[in-house]
Amino acid sequence: MSQTDYRYDLGLFQRTGVELEYMIVDADSLDVKPIADELIKEVTGEYTSDAEPDGDDGEISWSNELALHVIELKTQTPAKSLERLPALFQDHVGRINHLLAEMNARLMPGAMHPWMDPHRELKLWPHEYNPVYETFDRIFSCQGHGWANLQSTHINLPFANDDEFGRLHAAIRLVLPIIPALSAASPAYDGSVTGIADNRLDVYRLNARRVPSVAGKVVPEPVFTRAAYENELLGTIYKDLAPLDPDGVLRHEWANSRGCIARFDRGAIEIRVIDNQECPQADLAIVAMIVTALKWMVAERWVSTGAQRAIPTDPMHATLLDVIREGERAIITHEPYLRAWGIDAPRISAGDLWRTLRDELLPPDSPFAPALSVILDKGTLSTRLRAALGKSPSRDHMFTVYRDLCDCLRDGQLFAAD
Repeated sequence: MSQTDYRYDLGLFQRTGVELEYMIVDADSLDVKPIADELIKEVTGEYTSDAEPDGDDGEISWSNELALHVIELKTQTPAKSLERLPALFQDHVGRINHLLAEMNARLMPGAMHPWMDPHRELKLWPHEYNPVYETFDRIFSCQGHGWANLQSTHINLPFANDDEFGRLHAAIRLVLPIIPALSAASPAYDGSVTGIADNRLDVYRLNARRVPSVAGKVVPEPVFTRAAYENELLGTIYKDLAPLDPDGVLRHEWANSRGCIARFDRGAIEIRVIDNQECPQADLAIVAMIVTALKWMVAERWVSTGAQRAIPTDPMHATLLDVIREGERAIITHEPYLRAWGIDAPRISAGDLWRTLRDELLPPDSPFAPALSVILDKGTLSTRLRAALGKSPSRDHMFTVYRDLCDCLRDGQLFAAD
């Protein structure tokens, strides 16, 4: 089969894969606790990278990440509907917290641990796939926040063929710059509130700076066929990595760390710029809003696919940087970009853009409407956390706020700054 006539089983928006990453922390101190392997062993009886707990027909599984204090919950197969997922993920959060309680530990949500010292506390996953993690560590040094201290929510959206890949990739490029205006959830790290809305993305975009092509400008280049993607984008990454990785350990699609990456091995594009939220209901509300916006962009509601593809990367990268810093308050002024979203005004805040899209696209009786109302009307989780923390919180106050955040995850409730 050639690169131009490949076809997968699932087409555009037929299903959605979702992954949620959480920190494991000590129940008393809330310091990170690197015991993800022991947690998985409690279910499987051995040290392995995945666990499929009994119940719910295996719809949700658990898996390891690079850092030993992080556990990922994911849909085992892409879901037909998002509406059931908050309850399913919440059930598994409860199961994990029950097991962790025996280890004097619990799950912490959010995108960065607020006081973790990655140079002292990081422990890499030591079991399966360890050669991959060791190679990343050797080349990029994972003893830093950009590798060791970041938790995200991933969306996997399928495509059936080259045409669908191109249309989906064009639409995702356009949504990436404004996602942090919905999902920023990392206002603090190293024990300080930094003033940046999305610190996770701010450190993530620079974590591979030794080989700049690995992350590029986070917003991917305008390539819309598999051949172009593999030859131009992935080919550059592999060539630049080769002197540092002569055995080709990292010569895989997942070495690409842009804000979305094509996974031709499974016929999907994975979106990676979403900060993990305080509970699955909030995560899935954000996922639902993003997927809804993408559906209408792919359907050419506002501009043609050709017009979408014509928008260059640089102004979208500049917008992304503004939104990383300012969150929903960032002002967007690039008019071709605004027109792509049906906005006629010469400027609009990223938050107002999302509110416009919600009011135009999301049914008012959507089960995700209440959570989105909190996010869009009271601010991102980052904004709400900053309000609760203040500008210069003491360690004791920071502990209290993040203990409350852990309770939000335990109880399936959104975080309120008041």
